[in-house]
Amino acid sequence: MARHCCILGQRPTRGHAIRRKGKPKKQGGIGTHVTAQTPRTFFPNLRRKRLFVPELGRWVSLRLSARGLKTLSKKGVYATLREAGALD
Repeated sequence: MARHCCILGQRPTRGHAIRRKGKPKKQGGIGTHVTAQTPRTFFPNLRRKRLFVPELGRWVSLRLSARGLKTLSKKGVYATLREAGALD
């Protein structure tokens, strides 16, 4: 199963972790310098949730990000799922 939120569509993104070396000027050094940029992947904060949809009268299993879960509680389960196209 792909690592994406079914509500917001968040997916893993690529970025860099910056490596620094040296002693800071405040501590008596000549300053820190960037020595490398290591590629890395940022993953969305996914949760597997089983929600009851009263309009349909059944349970739905979803893989949501934490932000998507907040969206569900704000807008309502059925309206959000219909808007996202996550209903069968």
